Amino acid sequence: MISHWCKENGVDLPKPVRDIDEEVITDADRSHLNSLLNKLSMSISDQKEAAKELRLLTKRMPLFRILFRESSDLILKLLSPLTPGTASIHPDLHEDLITTVLNLSIHDDNKKMFAEIPLVIPLLIESLKCGTIQSRSNAAAAIFTLSALDSNKSNIGKSGAIKHLVALLEEGHTLAMKDAASAIFNLCLVHENKGRTVQEGAVLVILKKIMDGILVDELLAILALLSSHPKAVEEMSDLGAVPLLLDMIRKSTSERSKENCVAILHTICFNDRTKWKEIREEEKAKGTLAELAQCGTSRAKRKANGILERLNRSPTLTHTA
Repeated sequence: MISHWCKENGVDLPKPVRDIDEEVITDADRSHLNSLLNKLSMSISDQKEAAKELRLLTKRMPLFRILFRESSDLILKLLSPLTPGTASIHPDLHEDLITTVLNLSIHDDNKKMFAEIPLVIPLLIESLKCGTIQSRSNAAAAIFTLSALDSNKSNIGKSGAIKHLVALLEEGHTLAMKDAASAIFNLCLVHENKGRTVQEGAVLVILKKIMDGILVDELLAILALLSSHPKAVEEMSDLGAVPLLLDMIRKSTSERSKENCVAILHTICFNDRTKWKEIREEEKAKGTLAELAQCGTSRAKRKANGILERLNRSPTLTHTA
């Protein structure tokens, strides 16, 4: 997923550390980096010039991403202009520095270091809330790349970032929604973050986006993850997810979407008996699950058959909400 994101956004993935000849990092490289970092403590014009060059260097030259792993002090110098409340005063400076953090976070060694510096995650959260839409999108993308490490998933979840990722997704900026969704998906791979995501209202936000045909594959994948949380199942049932999911199975041309739809329905069916009558009546009228059980992916067939078997075992149940 990270390599796909990098390709779409024109960022060069670093070579594996073991494949890099460390000797290509010269004293001149270190000197140039230190010169740029020192400029970040000078005048605003110097800061903006240095930030723009750092953004470009860390995007185009993996070598400069590697240099930052040598000391956390380098990262602290990079972040020094990003004090709370400055995003709206100098949005271009803020955007360049947040984008530099994103570029650096792609390197595996930097992921752990960044998350261990107390300043980094709060600054990314601040950037999710204000600044240019590019800054907010890149802050979400940085959280996505940092969350590739399981230890970071937990720390980011505890930080309160999920609330602001959900808000960014809800706002609907095309540029930012995909990065926010990718970050939410990664964070929800850790069970404790599923509850946090549900608590922040993600189920309603996601269902509305899906109904509008926005990021359907990506958002269904998040719902499928969340469906292992009881509160998410309850909310999906209450918000009318069952007919929506059945309709999508019939109409979607995406096998991935159909598979996630039936996986979510399977969880709802096995956790909420009040939906059995609704699913049974729809199946009797349209045969949606029977068709999927014949023509879907192996996982989709298994889930569809599981629902049908459950319904057939209890033909007289007519529970309603």
